[in-house]
Amino acid sequence: MAKLDNEDFNARRFIGANGLQSIGDQVVAAKTVLPYLLHIAGAPGFFSAMLVPIRESGSMLPQAALTPWVVRQKSRTRIWVIGSIIQGIAAAGIGACVLFLKGSALGWAVVTLLGALALGRAFCSIASKDVQGRTISKGRRGRITGTAAMVGGVSVVAIGAALMLLGKTPPVSVLVGLIFFSAAAWLLAGAIFGTIREPIPEEQEQAPNNWLSDSRQLLNEDRKFRTFVIVRSLLLVSALSPTFLVMLSPNSLGAFLLATGIALIVGGRVAGVWADRSSKSVMQYGALAASVVILTLVASSLWLADVINVWVMPIGFFAIHLIHTAIRVGRKTYVVDMAEGELRTRYVAVANTAMGVILLLAGAISGGIAHWGPHAALLFLAAMGLIGALLGRNLEEVSTAK
Repeated sequence: MAKLDNEDFNARRFIGANGLQSIGDQVVAAKTVLPYLLHIAGAPGFFSAMLVPIRESGSMLPQAALTPWVVRQKSRTRIWVIGSIIQGIAAAGIGACVLFLKGSALGWAVVTLLGALALGRAFCSIASKDVQGRTISKGRRGRITGTAAMVGGVSVVAIGAALMLLGKTPPVSVLVGLIFFSAAAWLLAGAIFGTIREPIPEEQEQAPNNWLSDSRQLLNEDRKFRTFVIVRSLLLVSALSPTFLVMLSPNSLGAFLLATGIALIVGGRVAGVWADRSSKSVMQYGALAASVVILTLVASSLWLADVINVWVMPIGFFAIHLIHTAIRVGRKTYVVDMAEGELRTRYVAVANTAMGVILLLAGAISGGIAHWGPHAALLFLAAMGLIGALLGRNLEEVSTAK
């Protein structure tokens, strides 16, 4: 497919802005940095338990409701910039609260600001796919998304390595400095993304009158879209399993970030090229690979000696993050390639809102199963992944090689 006007110019800015956003995602992280800070500040565990649901579901649940307003805005670039600014301000607020608050006061402040950050991410998520679809031709989108992940990964590796040098308990002042750095990264990302030369359609796209009935109609009547949502929900195996893997073999904060960053670097570009050829295959085989890795790690923790598991578990943690990176690139490429115009906007928003609900349910179920230990929860998630790989065969092929 021929390149679009200004495609190389826009691609560089898309990569730069999303790479900077990735830095913020990994530093102001609900799974690692924030619970660590709440713990050492004496905040009740209740607040740490709320972080992941607020961050993940909070960025997904509002999207269907936002769709009518988003569709009425001719420029989607402006929406992304607004979302990035919101995230930057919220991150700076979190950093300030960590400096001046303790205990429950800090807990309430962090979860509130994290909710605001998640809302900003919802704006970016719903707008990003449209901007990419308008400015990047099919056959290059996966590589652009993967390269953006890789750029963010390089920075995260550097941060993770630095934290490892500081030991298992890095100073709060250093982490707060990183949070402020992330806030600046989000603001810079907004400035860069705002320079994208987005082609504006002459005709006004038709916004749905009722987002709830529109969501229900899409899920009931659009078989291709419904299959994608079902398969994507089963891909949560790679998103939910790291928490339970950490319970099997706790690691330092720096090691978590280092593994995540390396996975972004290695997996982003490779998965991007693969996704441009077949984003369906990336999702399908990613689910299968995640399940195999989880089953292997469960068996290792049960039957192998600790002297072996001290090496096996970190490698497995890295492998899951690598697979998760590939799955993220694959599903993002798939939904952008699946439709055009306002239909793509509706697909992205409804799928993400549905995923917000499903994430809460899957998290609650796996958390309940974890009452019998992390092994039980991991076996449940591995079963989800195997079913996802099986149902992934029913996905239509929507991506094409360049």
